[in-house]
Amino acid sequence: MTARIIDGKAIAGEIRSELALQVKQLVKEGRRPGLAVVLVGDNPASEVYVRMKKRACEEIGVYSVVHSLPAEITQEKLLDLIDELNQDPKIHGMLVQLPLPSGLDESAVISRISPEKDVDGFHPLNVGRLWIGGEGFVPCTPAGVLELVQRAEVPISGKKVVVVGRSNIVGKPVISLFLRENATVTVCHSRTENLAEECAQADILIVAVGRPHLVKKDWVKPGAVVIDVGINRVDGKLVGDVDFENVSQVAALITPVPGGVGPMTIAMLLKATVDAAARS
Repeated sequence: MTARIIDGKAIAGEIRSELALQVKQLVKEGRRPGLAVVLVGDNPASEVYVRMKKRACEEIGVYSVVHSLPAEITQEKLLDLIDELNQDPKIHGMLVQLPLPSGLDESAVISRISPEKDVDGFHPLNVGRLWIGGEGFVPCTPAGVLELVQRAEVPISGKKVVVVGRSNIVGKPVISLFLRENATVTVCHSRTENLAEECAQADILIVAVGRPHLVKKDWVKPGAVVIDVGINRVDGKLVGDVDFENVSQVAALITPVPGGVGPMTIAMLLKATVDAAARS
């Protein structure tokens, strides 16, 4: 048996088309969604992400502005800019591209963003809302993981979901999102004993640790759904945390790297920005 591939690129394309129609309607009502991105320093990977975000906004008609700041900027000046953007009626969503250069307090910066504009879902208030089942923004990659599983018409309620990784950006929000959908969730991490055995019990296995080809074929229950969130560069090629070639011989559905979860992250960022404008 060979797994059916969950095509994140195609699903992200569908979402963008749906959003473009929604944006048209909002523009008619005089509410063009606006996204501000703050980029501090000259991290090449961050610069690439920011360019992709800006281009994606333009494609669906979202107003976008990038504030590029020098790495030497003071904490105070950075917080002043966030305060300005919090007050700007043209801006419905805002994010500060991470990681920040050393010397800047990441948590103070995230906490300064208005929770109503925090489309990355990192503000402590939005984190809390996610855990208690309230309305708020959800980090974009975890939101994309859930969306992929739902659009692939995979049943979640009552199923055993194993999440490998417990980061604040992916692992923990994924746990919360799948609990909300009534899955039975097990979380594994670097200290987990018998990791392979834990993974082999999963109906849905979600891997987000940043270790190339960690998950092997014998770690996966035949017929399981495997979502690979990892992005690693090996010999100049992008690969995931799952040994795709071999695992796809036993899984029922699997996401590739690249072209799986990756494209969903920006699609869900656009969705959060459009939702913020619709709520405003």
